[in-house]
Amino acid sequence: MLVNYKEKLDETKRSIKEIGNNLIESNNIIIDALKDCKLDKFNEAKLAIKNTSNKTNEIDNDIITTLALHSPEAKDLRTMVSYLKITNELVRACSNTRSFIKGFQEVCQKVDIKTVNEYAIPMQKATVEALVHTVKMIDIDCVDEIQECFNKVLIAENKTDDLYEMIENTLIKQANKADNFSRYHQMLSSLRKSEKVADRAISIASLLLFANNGGEIHQV
Repeated sequence: MLVNYKEKLDETKRSIKEIGNNLIESNNIIIDALKDCKLDKFNEAKLAIKNTSNKTNEIDNDIITTLALHSPEAKDLRTMVSYLKITNELVRACSNTRSFIKGFQEVCQKVDIKTVNEYAIPMQKATVEALVHTVKMIDIDCVDEIQECFNKVLIAENKTDDLYEMIENTLIKQANKADNFSRYHQMLSSLRKSEKVADRAISIASLLLFANNGGEIHQV
């Protein structure tokens, strides 16, 4: 591998990892915000993923330039193409996170906090778990290790699906009055965005698995 290309690849990896870590930070702050509906914490979570689109656009431009100048082959080409797709998934994950924050800020003080603590917080923790294992995959080269890490992402993402289904059933039962239905529906819509962040994590993990091991790309 050419030295200049290796440097560009490492730089791209660092930039993607930085955005991934910002996304983890944002979703971790949300966990704290959910506990007592702390609006200042929700705002802090938004700041952690500020300007993500601009950052990913810069990464995309650098990747395209690198591909044009160095014409990588085999695994190197898979890696760069995967990174190009990963930036889009990161933008979507950040967008889902912001939508979750916005929706929950409007409704969290109007719903039963016990329900939030019982279901929403564990669900958000599972989302963070999926993101953490996904970002870890960026620095893994071993075939077996990256597959093991991918499996952990998959387990965490499945957990968010199960918890969302549980909270959906619970909230529908609680929304038994006409005046309650609107806010519970809004809460469900917001929580759906959190579940979508975990979906994006598994998509990124699939791309990282493809970059390292080859095969087919399986995305959510």
